[in-house]
Amino acid sequence: MMPSPSTRAALACWASLPLRLIVGGGFVVHGYLKLGRGVGVFAAALAGLDIPSPELMAWITVLIELIAGAAVLCGAFVRLMSVPMVIVLLVAIVKVHWQFGFSSIKFLSATPAGLQFGKPGVECDLLYLACIAAMILAGPDPWSFDHWRRRIS
Repeated sequence: MMPSPSTRAALACWASLPLRLIVGGGFVVHGYLKLGRGVGVFAAALAGLDIPSPELMAWITVLIELIAGAAVLCGAFVRLMSVPMVIVLLVAIVKVHWQFGFSSIKFLSATPAGLQFGKPGVECDLLYLACIAAMILAGPDPWSFDHWRRRIS
């Protein structure tokens, strides 16, 4: 049974909540993992991809993932924070994932050590971009900082 149009309209204000939780949370986790492994390790990977100033770009990327990710997770300044997040995703698509095609899951084989998978394509990056676009179009949900900020101004 489909919810009534009035019920759907009442629930629409919550549409961005799951999106910001997965996008913000995903960015924070990726930034934290890069920090945990050592930013120098990530900088070496960027150097291998011919990214200029790899050490600086590694730190900028980690800071974007941590700060913008945390802001989006809280629903704070989502439109502003989306700009550097989109740039990080576009660079990842072009410099890393494009060469591996679309799919993020490439089953290669089953070995005694476990399942083996190939390198991920652009699928997850595109999903993040779609979620960011949907968050911006949907506007802030009632539990977001941006909603609270909008109410008091």
